[in-house]
Amino acid sequence: MTVAPALELLDVRAGYGRIEVLHGVSFRVRPGTVFALLGPNGAGKSTALKVASGRLTPTAGCVHVAGTHVNGAKPHRLTRAGVCSIPEGRGIFPNLTVAENLRMMAYRGGIGRDAIQDQAFARFPRLGERRTQLAGTLSGGEQQMLALARAMATDPSLLLLDEISMGLAPLLVAELSDAVGQLAAQGVSILVVEQFARTALAIADDAAIMVQGRITRAGHPEDLTDEVSAAYLGGAA
Repeated sequence: MTVAPALELLDVRAGYGRIEVLHGVSFRVRPGTVFALLGPNGAGKSTALKVASGRLTPTAGCVHVAGTHVNGAKPHRLTRAGVCSIPEGRGIFPNLTVAENLRMMAYRGGIGRDAIQDQAFARFPRLGERRTQLAGTLSGGEQQMLALARAMATDPSLLLLDEISMGLAPLLVAELSDAVGQLAAQGVSILVVEQFARTALAIADDAAIMVQGRITRAGHPEDLTDEVSAAYLGGAA
């Protein structure tokens, strides 16, 4: 029996007004794997993520989640289907404490607030140490940990991550990458959109390079490393 991809974009075109950003983009995220979408700034990666999360409706092509056609579906409908997105900027409540940010997720139902906190602090002990601290005063890496912990409280089947390494120290990037790898090992399918490639390639099962709104190469990470570094990202990779 063939298992449907967790996420599939088929010949997707999308943009803003009259400006088309994605020019026939196709890729698929296999269940329980990490897929890295790589490319330089302005390549269209975040636009592809917006399409996948329901925040942007494609003008052509198809978007499938677990085999279901979801073109035009609103983000809340995709959330009920198990899709969770962590946008660039993390989407936490800066004027609430760490514990309060986590408790907010209990209002979505399905899991109690104590269980949410226990799960979050077990996965990220640093958050437990800062449970009474305002989220806006956390470091960038700690805010990203909080965003991940909040996302996992929804028990997603598909997690969409936008530039999780942006502005973070290498040690924190490594810690977050380890957490992403552990989530995939637990069966969560993950799409990671990244400008900086080395860390993403290290945890990815599959990867694709996007340049100027098109997928130029896709395959196993080890087959893409040289091309990513030399052709597209230069020293930043």
